[in-house]
Amino acid sequence: MTKLLPGILAMAAIVVASNILVQFFVGDWLTWGAFTYPFAFLVTDVMNRLYGAATARKVVLAGFVTGVICSFIGTQFMGEYGPLVTMRIALASGTAFLVAQLVDVFVFNRLREGHWWRAPLASSLIGSTLDTALFFFIAFSAAASGLLGTDHNTEFFNEVVATPFGADLTRWVGTAGVDWLVKVSIALIALLPFRLITGKNTRGLA
Repeated sequence: MTKLLPGILAMAAIVVASNILVQFFVGDWLTWGAFTYPFAFLVTDVMNRLYGAATARKVVLAGFVTGVICSFIGTQFMGEYGPLVTMRIALASGTAFLVAQLVDVFVFNRLREGHWWRAPLASSLIGSTLDTALFFFIAFSAAASGLLGTDHNTEFFNEVVATPFGADLTRWVGTAGVDWLVKVSIALIALLPFRLITGKNTRGLA
């Protein structure tokens, strides 16, 4: 439990902070939560490097439970157009987090014996891509509406608008693209704290 506690506390803090900060926009395409959430991959990778995949998965599970609690609380607060967190967003958030983080653990573990930067970088990039794709598709895409229904976000996020990528796209695709670029940038930045925290630990734990 001693080795788990720092990871669980760090993961819980990131998840709670991200659920709060996602309510506040930075410009037209991002919320502050986009800058805190990607560090969840750093926590997972540090725990994986230091204590192995089994411990990292326990930290992921703790983060998932924390996220579910945050989502439930969010559904109880009403905004201008309805609940601050709709059931569709809660489903998207939980699914994206769990799948992306578990894939991160798997990829990291497969690459853990290589150069120190390869496992955290590859696992974070793959996990971040999955997280972004799953969350935005489930939460906002018109294609998923037939199965999940619509809410007050559906019409807004499926408007076709000019995006920072020089093409007119649906708002959810444009937002997902910007969000993914932030995750990629933070994955690169996070290599420094990863190295500082883990040092030269290269144990191949299962």
